[in-house]
Amino acid sequence: MNHPEQMYNYHAWANQTILGRIKELPSSVLSQEVNSSFPTIAHALSHIYAVDKMWYEVLNGTGMPEALEACILLNGEIHGSVDEYIKRFTDLSAQYSEWLRGQADLEQTILLDNPFAGVRKTSLSEIVFHAVNHGTYHRGNVSTMLRQLGHASIMNDYFLYWYQELAQA
Repeated sequence: MNHPEQMYNYHAWANQTILGRIKELPSSVLSQEVNSSFPTIAHALSHIYAVDKMWYEVLNGTGMPEALEACILLNGEIHGSVDEYIKRFTDLSAQYSEWLRGQADLEQTILLDNPFAGVRKTSLSEIVFHAVNHGTYHRGNVSTMLRQLGHASIMNDYFLYWYQELAQA
């Protein structure tokens, strides 16, 4: 397995791990307001999903401005149940996994026209790493939000993924 694929698999695992923790809690935890980066946990989850979907579109050849426009509304789609988020993330993870398996050269570069930062040449693997890093950052927000609401979070660090992956092998 290549490193970008392994990192993406970690990202998918970490998303499902934190979603599993949220599923254990009262359903109201999704919509309880907190003073944080996002008004609710549901808003944070929708943001992670929207950005993952946008990068998936870019990896499939859509220009970033077009991908951003196509996915921006997903950022505001607030779902009422953890199961809806689990399904969305599971389906998108399957799409990413299929895309990753079909790539002969993840070091291939594309010209990325980022409306916020300008044009630059970047590799497909860098985009995958960015999507993973973005998710890690916002799962940290979700962990903080859970604590603010009086609930423990759950470990979803990369090193824990290593050991769980090793135990399953």
